[in-house]
Amino acid sequence: MTGRSAIRNLKQRAEFLAARNGRSERRKSVVVQAIPRPASANPAIGAGFTATKKIGNAVTRNRAKRRLREAARSLLPAFGVPGADYVFIARSSTAGCAWPSLLDEMKSALISLAPYLAETADSGDPDS
Repeated sequence: MTGRSAIRNLKQRAEFLAARNGRSERRKSVVVQAIPRPASANPAIGAGFTATKKIGNAVTRNRAKRRLREAARSLLPAFGVPGADYVFIARSSTAGCAWPSLLDEMKSALISLAPYLAETADSGDPDS
């Protein structure tokens, strides 16, 4: 919950799979998975976005991911933990829910994950 931090995109499958082994917070329109990176790694906030075919056709999945990207762009600098990777997973209601509702749910999930990320970043052990 510090000031501004750089945001880098997660692009490799291994980064998404690693976040799956961290903590997750589920909300009505989004699931947020997060894991701290080792202290020697880049201090930027990592962000990845995904939507399964259960969400709908390609147009619907892309709309959902665009909405998640924009929400993360505005919320991660304020509520993200530097040195952590986040994966945002669209749910069936992501593409059609009200924008303020999506922002509130993502903000709530990020705030809930922050103590875990700060604690494991201090101890250096993501399994604690």
